[in-house]
Amino acid sequence: MRVCLVAAAGCMVAAQTLLAQQFRSADSIVKSGISRGIYPGAVLVVGRRDQVLFARGFGHLEWRSGSPVPSPDSTLWDLASLTKVVGTTPAVMRLVEERRVDLDAPVSRYLPRFSGAGKEKVTVRQLLNHSSGLPSYVQFFKLAPTRDSAIALLYGTPLRRSPGKAVEYSDLNFLMLGLLVEQVSGEPLDRYVTRAVLQPAGMGQTRYRPGRAAARYTAPTGQWRGHPVCCEVNDQNAVRFGGAAGHAGLFSTAIDLARYARFWLNEGALEGNRILNAASVRAFLSPQGADATRVLGWERPDPRHRDDSAYGHLLSSRAYGHTGWTGTLLWLDPGQDLFMVFLTNRTYNPRIGHSIRALRAVRGALADAIVRELARQ
Repeated sequence: MRVCLVAAAGCMVAAQTLLAQQFRSADSIVKSGISRGIYPGAVLVVGRRDQVLFARGFGHLEWRSGSPVPSPDSTLWDLASLTKVVGTTPAVMRLVEERRVDLDAPVSRYLPRFSGAGKEKVTVRQLLNHSSGLPSYVQFFKLAPTRDSAIALLYGTPLRRSPGKAVEYSDLNFLMLGLLVEQVSGEPLDRYVTRAVLQPAGMGQTRYRPGRAAARYTAPTGQWRGHPVCCEVNDQNAVRFGGAAGHAGLFSTAIDLARYARFWLNEGALEGNRILNAASVRAFLSPQGADATRVLGWERPDPRHRDDSAYGHLLSSRAYGHTGWTGTLLWLDPGQDLFMVFLTNRTYNPRIGHSIRALRAVRGALADAIVRELARQ
């Protein structure tokens, strides 16, 4: 089992006994998820704005013992809905900074097809904070045979309620934002996100559509006729949209996500490189309206449901994060100068029923353990 202590300059293998003492509870909690059959493998990275403190791989990429041990440095994971905050949200931020997008402008200014039956009142901000009124999910992959026909169905999907009235988490909001980024930038979404976000952040391993060549170091997220499925996004709507969509499609390593977390904790800068303006980061992290569980793109721990939360009980009121269906989690807590990356392939042949509920409990316990253990150091 690989153990690393990671500094800003790179990854150094450290003594297992030292790390076991510092993160003993966290280590045990991650392993419990494997022994319970929730996921076969995982990686955990913990750090602060100026460094990564701990990175470790657990279990195996598949349930068989001969399968590779996940690596924080090189294993690619299907990020699922973390794509919303790692790819699409910062892409919109860049366009806002360039004054090519106005958050409070109607979406129809940039996407004229998004109109009629109240849609002309939906703003870009409302897509980002999930108050647009669009439904949470539609199975476009079953209803449309091509990307173009799926886009037509997306534009034709009616609102469920008046814009701005209530928050309902929705993949459709970010599918629409992906189209907006493409329209305004004049580039395919994957190309623009790579050029404007991932490359400046030094996230060289993060990508859409990793391809079969990456199979030996990509965690499988499904099983087909007894064989693991990997290297293709698990979300079937993202598949229908070509593998790169606003709500899903990115693959990344834990160490790349640690870089991403550090530049957010540093309000848009990393190792002397300014990626986004500090004012933009602060604006996107401001609570939106009466629902304090949402900022722009990200979610915040809901104090009303801490007993059933992926964020535990001990994060500060400034914490924010996001989860992904495949078993991914990223949270950041500026109040405690702390972040956690926890990636699993929960959707690959889990050996327990209701695995998403069981994973949520593991995540919450893990968050609390990390806060407690670092407080003792």
